[in-house]
Amino acid sequence: MSKRATSQTLVGTVVSDKMDKTVVVMVERLVQHAKYKKYLRRRTKVKAHDQQNQCRVGDHVLIAETRPLSRDKRWTVRAVLEKAV
Repeated sequence: MSKRATSQTLVGTVVSDKMDKTVVVMVERLVQHAKYKKYLRRRTKVKAHDQQNQCRVGDHVLIAETRPLSRDKRWTVRAVLEKAV
């Protein structure tokens, strides 16, 4: 009767595709300042597994959290939402 947790998904932009089967994805999020209530953009770069080497720099991709695949990779590319021009 164990329920499987749903994996977290994020949308980001590919900033590097120089590694084999790995891309670096920049994920932007808005965070509200605790005192001044201004919304600030925070960026995080994560490495994601790209099995078919289909992603290119500038692509918008959907990534999902997965088991550790290497020392730095804990995400995998699920879909390319928009190809770079």
